[in-house]
Amino acid sequence: MIDPPPTDQKMSVLASAMAALLCMLWGANTVAIKFSLSGLGPFTAAAVRFGISTLFLWAWAKLTGRSLRPAPGHLRPLLINSLLFTVQLSLVYVGFTMTNASRGALLTNLQPFFLLFLAHFLLAGDRITALKLIGLLLGFSGAACVFLDRQAGSGSFMAGDLLLLASTLIWACSAAYTKHLVKSISSVQIVFYQLLFSIPLFALGAPVWDAPMISRVNLAITAAILFQALITTAFAFVAWTRLMQVYGAVALHSFVFLIPVSGVLLAGMVLDEPITAMIVLALVLIVGGISIVQLGQRREMAHFLASTAGKR
Repeated sequence: MIDPPPTDQKMSVLASAMAALLCMLWGANTVAIKFSLSGLGPFTAAAVRFGISTLFLWAWAKLTGRSLRPAPGHLRPLLINSLLFTVQLSLVYVGFTMTNASRGALLTNLQPFFLLFLAHFLLAGDRITALKLIGLLLGFSGAACVFLDRQAGSGSFMAGDLLLLASTLIWACSAAYTKHLVKSISSVQIVFYQLLFSIPLFALGAPVWDAPMISRVNLAITAAILFQALITTAFAFVAWTRLMQVYGAVALHSFVFLIPVSGVLLAGMVLDEPITAMIVLALVLIVGGISIVQLGQRREMAHFLASTAGKR
């Protein structure tokens, strides 16, 4: 069973507040990852996080009567999607061991720009308009600012920054592939098997590449893992999926600019990371780019609805 189409209702104040909260929680996820990596190896942290998330989603699907059994022919694309996810998150977790959360919050939020570029060539109907091109240029200018930032010893972050940039490109590829999958597979199954199939790969990688797998465990590290597993992965997926079904993607994506904003601000406040002038400039450019791209998408949707109404 695939997901039902959105009803395109106008977002209520409560729904808008929930969408904003979810985006801020995703922004906080970069800080939580840094906390967990202070005591766990990257592959160990990922295996524990997604193991807990998978159990939560399995229980939620059972309680709500959602089928997790893949239909004939769906297992192979689900495996491919999970492989992309595993490679992407491996680069994310390893990358965050070598760079700051604030820089990671900016680089990982380049995904909409990579996806926009890929969709232009791979997905029918997704084209880069003049407005989207402006947003694209702003976004990648923001990325350039991150790499040009040389204050506070940031030159040593180059390897981690490059890994995160590579992970964001793979994430965009995965998102483009997922756009194809959701036409025939429910989003619940896509996310569940994405997580499930990644667990043994992360678990196998932990004793090989994590040195050590566990160096220390305290309340902050435990809370960080649970926050990632239960809040930003499981709960946020369930809540976002429900909002998507009611209000549609265009309305919800108006809030995604909050992800890099909250990520950078929390990295400065919680982790005491230096928020340099170049990081602030990068944030402004990336948020501006995201907003302009979303404006272009809203205009396209309005034009589509107007043309559809005219044919009735």
